[in-house]
Amino acid sequence: MKQISIIFLVLLLLTSAYASKPYVEKPLLIKIEKKYKVFAKKRFFYQQKALDSVKNKSDLEKLDAVNKFYNKVRYSSDLKIYGKKDYWATPWQFLGKDMGDCEDYVISKYFALVYLGVDPAKLFFTYVRSTKFKAAHMVLTYFKTPRSIPLVLDNNNHKVLPATKRKDLTPVYNFNGSTKSLTKAKGGKKVNSNKANTKWNGLLRNMKLQKY
Repeated sequence: MKQISIIFLVLLLLTSAYASKPYVEKPLLIKIEKKYKVFAKKRFFYQQKALDSVKNKSDLEKLDAVNKFYNKVRYSSDLKIYGKKDYWATPWQFLGKDMGDCEDYVISKYFALVYLGVDPAKLFFTYVRSTKFKAAHMVLTYFKTPRSIPLVLDNNNHKVLPATKRKDLTPVYNFNGSTKSLTKAKGGKKVNSNKANTKWNGLLRNMKLQKY
């Protein structure tokens, strides 16, 4: 019950802050600049500018703007950045360091869209298999309705496309942060929901602590 309360508290703070506060408030921004220097501050300035430009737009326009902005960040493995095999970085770490892996793109896109007022129940962390790169991968998917064909936000593609047009991706399972529900793709392999929940809970704790 405590973990669920933390989840909704984080989401509530982000959505309520949207109307009157910047995505990253000044005290945290000062700390980020001190740690990552002035170029990082500029990245956060352009982040706010990008988010403000679509704050009154449709969900589709928000998805497009957020996907394009974060895809400018450089790709790098968790092992090279954090010395860990699998680490879920906070949005502040991701943009502060200006690098991350596929999960980090998804996390930053997710929370930016929640800040913009997109319903978190429509957003899913989707594990896929990339046939192009022959590797496990994660993308963010948006379901307009539970029965809709999802739109895919992928760090390897600047276009937000319906899943039916992403023949290079084979879905494995979807994870929704707001409900903590995990759905296995039809014909997909057995997955461990505890692992996804553990990573998610750890991320929320780091965000509550404003880990940067």
